[in-house]
Amino acid sequence: MHHHGYLWTGPKERFDNEALRRPPHPEPPPAGSRPELIQRYREVSAEFPTIDLPPLETAYWLIKPRSLVLGTWDEAKEAAAWLGERLAEYAPRFASEAERDSTHLTLLVNAAAGRLLSGADVSYGFYLERPAFLSLAAVTCSPNRADTGAACPLARP
Repeated sequence: MHHHGYLWTGPKERFDNEALRRPPHPEPPPAGSRPELIQRYREVSAEFPTIDLPPLETAYWLIKPRSLVLGTWDEAKEAAAWLGERLAEYAPRFASEAERDSTHLTLLVNAAAGRLLSGADVSYGFYLERPAFLSLAAVTCSPNRADTGAACPLARP
């Protein structure tokens, strides 16, 4: 078991485009469906696996391009430390003063270490200076509890 780190920052309005943050339905729209529905299905099918937007379900990071993996660690504490470093880096830009509190950030890192050690994923999101958003994730890989069939994005072909 190991862990991959992901980070995304960008405009909140882009983050709010949930259709591109979820995988397409396994079945395409039936024949005779409205053209706009068919077009939207094609768009989501093509873009979801490659777009850098954080997926609604953390485990889906594993199907995104390997270039989005910002770090890989064998130990949960190392992955949690990376999250802590990113939190410290972005904390001055957090929209909420309470979220900038160092005690709060330490609690988040400690909770992340525990979750990752248990084989779970960790995903944190923060509003930054308006209207931006920060998404941080550490995803357990090989296997992932939420998606046991997910292949490691860094596996060699």
